[in-house]
Amino acid sequence: MLINFFIFYTINPLLPGYQFAEYLLVLNPHEELQHKIFTVKQTLKEKYKTAVPANKSHITLVQFYTWQMMEDKIKQRLQMIAMGTTPYKIELKDYGSFPSHTIYITVNTKNVIQRLVKELRTARRLMKSPDKNPQFIMEPHIPVARKLNAVQFKEAWTEYAHRHFTGSFIADSMLLLKKKAGDSKYQIVQRFEFMNLPVNVKQGELFS
Repeated sequence: MLINFFIFYTINPLLPGYQFAEYLLVLNPHEELQHKIFTVKQTLKEKYKTAVPANKSHITLVQFYTWQMMEDKIKQRLQMIAMGTTPYKIELKDYGSFPSHTIYITVNTKNVIQRLVKELRTARRLMKSPDKNPQFIMEPHIPVARKLNAVQFKEAWTEYAHRHFTGSFIADSMLLLKKKAGDSKYQIVQRFEFMNLPVNVKQGELFS
């Protein structure tokens, strides 16, 4: 489950780069699939009074909090990882849940995403903060209803445990998002295209 709170921890908030920000690294489905998933969210909202996640639907790879001055080094490392990653097809099928608060669309092609997440762990020390370690998501999923109370979850999951969903998209890039203290939405930092190049970078070599 993703961290639901924001830590604003600064050395000097007036100095550029010393402010903390929350970051997400995600895989984004194409627009047609985005619309299909949004329809599911809206149906849940209308029938069970659930909260609709504010951001576009995506598969989160890692969530972390760090100083903004670390951003350039993180982007360099992510670019190197993306250069050596092959585009691949992501298959979505049916629904799963985190009892008793979240319903999500299940990712069938977990292995390729889990391999990517393991590679992203090589950037772990760049993503660390004094209070929080980065959260690498090893069970990929797309939430359609969050923060459900017990009654909402029981009623909605009774139905959606037996409902079906299918969809797929080509993951040809990953997207870095940022939310600064006081912001309500994430902003795009950079897109990293998967290039399937023979990149050989040992752990720690790039920023030693």
